Amino acid sequence: MNTTPFNTLSFPGKKNSGDSVVNGVDLSVNFAGIKAPNPFWLASAPPTDKAYNVVRAYEAGWGGVVWKTLGEEPAAVNVSSRYSAHYGKNREVIGFNNIELITDRSLEINLKEITQVKKDWPDRALIVSIMVPCNEEAWAYILPLVEATGADGIELNLGCPHGMPERGMGAAVGQNPDLIEKVTYWCKKHYSKPVIVKLTPNITDIRVGAQAALRGGADAVSLINTINSITSIDLDNMVAKPTVGHQSTHGGYCGSAVKPIALNMVAEIARDPATPTLPISGIGGISTWRDAAEFIALGAGSVQVCTAAMLNGFRIVEEMKDGLSRWMAEKGYDSIEAFSRKAVPHTTDWKHLDINFKTIAHINQDLCIDCGRCYIACEDTSHQSIAKLTEQDGARRYEVIEDECVGCNLCQITCPVENCITMVPQETGKPFLAWDNDPRNPFRVAS
Repeated sequence: MNTTPFNTLSFPGKKNSGDSVVNGVDLSVNFAGIKAPNPFWLASAPPTDKAYNVVRAYEAGWGGVVWKTLGEEPAAVNVSSRYSAHYGKNREVIGFNNIELITDRSLEINLKEITQVKKDWPDRALIVSIMVPCNEEAWAYILPLVEATGADGIELNLGCPHGMPERGMGAAVGQNPDLIEKVTYWCKKHYSKPVIVKLTPNITDIRVGAQAALRGGADAVSLINTINSITSIDLDNMVAKPTVGHQSTHGGYCGSAVKPIALNMVAEIARDPATPTLPISGIGGISTWRDAAEFIALGAGSVQVCTAAMLNGFRIVEEMKDGLSRWMAEKGYDSIEAFSRKAVPHTTDWKHLDINFKTIAHINQDLCIDCGRCYIACEDTSHQSIAKLTEQDGARRYEVIEDECVGCNLCQITCPVENCITMVPQETGKPFLAWDNDPRNPFRVAS
């Protein structure tokens, strides 16, 4: 057993790595009353399962952690193996899948470690994730025990998509608005500190869960939890991965592949008239400072990271803090609050977009490598608006047929050279026109 005091399990020279001012910019946050030196928190997952990991994370510079989900005794029992991945062409991990359950360590040990870590690291955010059966007695029992640790708040794990829903917990609760509201109410009744409700993405409309949490008295929501998934099949043995003996099951999908889904769900809650000021902790595919900035711009007050830390180690937070602070300084943002939710007013429903806006593609011939990918994509699958020309010396050249270009930007996406193809807005002389009142809309709203 490791008897080294928690606060001496150090990254050399990193004792002050929690300082909130980086590159002259204040990265500190006050999320639903929970203060932290920066918005980068580790999500409830294997990296936060014990004091050893959490202290290493703090010393590496993370502003907070959400301790891996606690449950009733006896502790959960996990299987082997537990992880699988969806890979890109160069074996980079695009998506990560796990079938691990909540903590398999005893409640007593977890509570003792949480108490000591919070005592040793009072300036860092420490939130405890909890999942117990859906009855008030179970919550009433565990909540005072967690509150006694001195942790800053709790996160209700109402989204785990595997193993626990079979026991009436996790996503089984998160997919039922009445249960979300009820469990949140119980927690506010039996716990005095901030209550964060972690929402499942395995639902038709994420706003319904957020609204239910708010009705129950939630101080904040966090999202997204993992997405139901099977990453691949072992075609030799005809079993999915991860494989347990000769069987497998669906797991929770995370990593960079889920970021677009998570961003949309965060935005849906941030711009919902029913939840316009509900604090949001953004989760899902965050691996760089830019990812974090995008979540914050769409409504997140803090961001939680898991997969990127598991693949690259805790020190990635150094680059995240440095990159975010440098960008903020360049843009003139002196705090996280200064740009939080700035993208929300510009996010709307399709029917409110300007149909008269027009943009067309432009190819920079000095940067073009004449690969023809834009031409092939446009010719085969789009609007046949790129011409393939042959020069006198036999060289190929590609030009946009402006009258045919609809501005779909498929060519820009397929081009392997950054900034070679740009989208250029056109002056049409037409006023703003949304589908709501477009004469071509048979259901238009009268002007």
